[in-house]
Amino acid sequence: MNIDRMVMRFAGSVVILSVALAYFFSPWWLLLALFVGANLLQSSFTGFCPLARILRKLGLKPGCAFPS
Repeated sequence: MNIDRMVMRFAGSVVILSVALAYFFSPWWLLLALFVGANLLQSSFTGFCPLARILRKLGLKPGCAFPS
């Protein structure tokens, strides 16, 4: 498992969770999905992702999108 795959896995899980929470509880949970999408978009331009930095410090191998 490398950092790229873990970031995508985490982001996808949070978006699915956000949509489920919006469906069952409150549409305000969609703001969480919006935040994740905005973070993915900005990281595609800047290469900066807070989760990638955390995962690197935890010892995961870097991938193509977030090299060391």
